[in-house]
Amino acid sequence: MSEPTPLLRPAALATGITDAELRRGIRTGRLERIVPGMYLGREDAGQLDDVARHVLRIRSSAARLREGAAISHVSAAVVHGFAVWRTDLSRIHLTRDRASGGRRTPRQHVHAAALPHDEVETVEGIRVTSAARTVVDLSRTVTAEEAVVTGDSALRGYPGLRPALATALHRAEARTGIAAARRIVPFLDGRSESPGESISRLRIHQAGLPAPALQHDVRTSEGRFVARTDFYWEEPGIVGEFDGMGKYGADDPGTTAETVRREKLREDALRDLGFEVVRWTWAELFRFPTVVARFERAVARSRR
Repeated sequence: MSEPTPLLRPAALATGITDAELRRGIRTGRLERIVPGMYLGREDAGQLDDVARHVLRIRSSAARLREGAAISHVSAAVVHGFAVWRTDLSRIHLTRDRASGGRRTPRQHVHAAALPHDEVETVEGIRVTSAARTVVDLSRTVTAEEAVVTGDSALRGYPGLRPALATALHRAEARTGIAAARRIVPFLDGRSESPGESISRLRIHQAGLPAPALQHDVRTSEGRFVARTDFYWEEPGIVGEFDGMGKYGADDPGTTAETVRREKLREDALRDLGFEVVRWTWAELFRFPTVVARFERAVARSRR
C-alpha cells in the first residue's frame, strides 16, 4: 500500500478551508488528526496500521529537525523498514548531539547522546541514526524480545552489518542499558525469518536448550530436497517448527486447507526419514515450558 498524502493545515487554509471546518471534520469522523496540523480522510486513515501511522508522524517531526539531531531508536527502525514487535510507537524518538537535556512529552522522546557523523544517514528523505546505531540503541532500551525481533530483521536486510554493530556497541559502552546490549547484539541472527522465529530462538536460548541450526535444508540420502526447517538439531535428529498464522494462509482462507495438506505431507516425509518434529504456536511462546517438555519427549523417543 502506498503512503497516503496527508492534508496539512497551511495548505487547507490556502484553499479556503477554515479551522472550524477542520474541527468539524474531526468531530464527525470525516478526518483524523495524525499530529497537530496534519490530517487524513477517513478512508485513508482506516488503511493505516500503527507503523504506517508512526511514519507519517515521523515525517512531520523530521521536517522540523534541528542541526545535530536525528530520528532514532524505534522511530529510526521503522524508517529503515525493520520489523518491530510490541515496541511502543506512541512517541517519536529523536537523538540530539549533546551531553544532557533529554526529555519526554506525550508525543516525543528526546534522547541526549553523542551523535557521530558516521552514525547518521538519510533514508526516504529523513535524517535517522544508522542501522547499526539504531539496533544498539534499541538493544539498550527495550525488552530482549523487541530488540531481537528488530535486530534480526536488520541483519536480514543488511547481512554485512556485523562490523558496524561491533563499532556502535563499543561507542555506546558508557550509556544506560549497555549490559543488555552486550548480551543481545552477539545473539542476533538474520536467518530468523519472522518475529515469531526470532522470539522462538530467544526462548530456546533462555530455556537452556541446545542452539539449533536455522533454515536447514533436509535432504534424502540421494540428495533429494525434502524440507527447509525453521530449527534443526542434527543430534538428536529433531526438527522444530514455529507455526505462525501466515504459514497457513490466514490472510486467504481459501488457501488454508491446501496449505495444511501440504504441510502434513512435508511433516510425514520428515518423520519417514527418522526425524522427530516439534511444533509450537504464538501462544506457546508465552508458556514455553510446554514446548521444552515436548522437546524433551521428542529427544527421548529419538534415542530409543
